[in-house]
Amino acid sequence: MSTTWIILGGTSTIARGFARAAAERGEGVILAGRDMADLEATATDCGLRGAPVAEAIPFDARDADTFTPILERSKALDGTISAAVFVGSMPPQDEIDEDPALINGVVADSFTGPATFLTALAPEMEARGKGTIVGVGSVAGDRGRLGNYVYGAAKAGFHTYLSGLRNKLGRAGVHVVTVKPGTVDTAMTWGLEKLPFLAPPEKVVADIFKAVDKRKDTLYTPIIWWPVMTVIKLIPERIFKKLEI
Repeated sequence: MSTTWIILGGTSTIARGFARAAAERGEGVILAGRDMADLEATATDCGLRGAPVAEAIPFDARDADTFTPILERSKALDGTISAAVFVGSMPPQDEIDEDPALINGVVADSFTGPATFLTALAPEMEARGKGTIVGVGSVAGDRGRLGNYVYGAAKAGFHTYLSGLRNKLGRAGVHVVTVKPGTVDTAMTWGLEKLPFLAPPEKVVADIFKAVDKRKDTLYTPIIWWPVMTVIKLIPERIFKKLEI
């Protein structure tokens, strides 16, 4: 029996590459997101690449009513169910400072929406005793930084959630991988300045599948971000709060 991936945020650049790579591995994909035309185009592409299941379905992290059809579809799938979360939003911090109401959307997109969905999906995966959850966070969640601390806070919450979920589901044979990308060449980073170690999406996708196959718990991608963030986390707060990073 093959694996079918439920891919939340299926219109993101990384998610699209992930879906295509999964299809080429002979795995199915259910692409979930808001832009159905985009999702259906990717689903068609994945079917041509060999995906035994290639479907598109509406999903909005801010609307729990959209979760139910996906959860019901998952119960009808044969074989292994896996899930990959690529959902998130990152308005500029200065826009959030001017309109604090934006915080609710950032947290829903980057943490509470995906966490709610995964918590609802978990019993089905536990019952089958197999499968993988890939949760895409961010290096921004490792420490609150001047330029994106609301987004970072949401991703930090998601990281902690994934750690607890890994502890719980691992006892049933389901593995959870926390992915912490650095800056990636996607729409989220276009137009931003000072982007060190900018990575192509294809590199991130390849790293994710290596982590899935090796059952790694946490992945920094590209790997340079592991030593970089280790140093950043070790900087004393009295010094860190004066830095422009």
